[in-house]
Amino acid sequence: MVLIIAGGFVLGGLLTELMAVTLPPSAARQFFITTVAASLQPLAFDLKVLAFTLGPIVLRLNVLSVVGVVLVAWFARSLL
Repeated sequence: MVLIIAGGFVLGGLLTELMAVTLPPSAARQFFITTVAASLQPLAFDLKVLAFTLGPIVLRLNVLSVVGVVLVAWFARSLL
C-alpha cells in the first residue's frame, strides 16, 4: 500500500511538471499545478548506538498527485 501511494506521488509529481512545461498560462494550468504543502520539522533520533536526523519532510499534494495515486493503484490491481 505504501509503495502504491509513494509511486502515485512520484507519478503525480512528474505529471505536474509535464503540465507546467506544456500548458500555456491559463486557469487550467494554474488549477493543475497549484500545490498544498505540509511539512514536518527535522526529526532527530538518538538510539545511543546510532543517531540520525530526518527532515524536513514535506508532502506536496495537488490534483495530479491524486490522479497519479489512482493510476498506480489501478495498475497494481490489474497485476493481481
